[in-house]
Amino acid sequence: MDTSNRYGAFKKNEMILKIVKYPEPVLQQPGEPVTEFNGELTKLVADMFETMYASQGIGLAAPQVGVSKRVTIIDLSLGKDPAQKLVLINPEVILREGKQYEEEGCLSFPEIREKIPRAAKVRIRAQDEKGKWFEMDGEELLSRAFQHEIDHLDGMLFIFRMSGLKRDLVLRKIRKLQREGTW
Repeated sequence: MDTSNRYGAFKKNEMILKIVKYPEPVLQQPGEPVTEFNGELTKLVADMFETMYASQGIGLAAPQVGVSKRVTIIDLSLGKDPAQKLVLINPEVILREGKQYEEEGCLSFPEIREKIPRAAKVRIRAQDEKGKWFEMDGEELLSRAFQHEIDHLDGMLFIFRMSGLKRDLVLRKIRKLQREGTW
């Protein structure tokens, strides 16, 4: 894979990666399962955190940086509390409860925000950076973040969880921004 245009500014040993925008094909393809837990994975995770913080996001999936792997990160504290940093490798939702309908955004859809229906509470199963399996529960914002990021790993984008009318309006807006050269 050509990485010459993927890297931006440097900070410490991490790099800020280029976040790909819709309709980049990698965003709509299921990510490949991670089978090797090594330094390359550790570097990808560190670069993803650096990229997410630079973009002021709370979650980022590997396909959003052009890497078709089942890797995602979440930090609801925006980097203020290291204990809240979550690395999810090969994650899956194993339990859903209740409903919530809240506004979401996405780093691959800058300036697009819409209310999306999600489960109010979920339990996920995932591996950490060393390959160890764990389960974790999430409610409210963390539940939404889990579902949004795991959707990315499945090739499902949040615009496809919108009503048809809202999705059409968003896609029209994106096409207009593309014509103007600002997307």
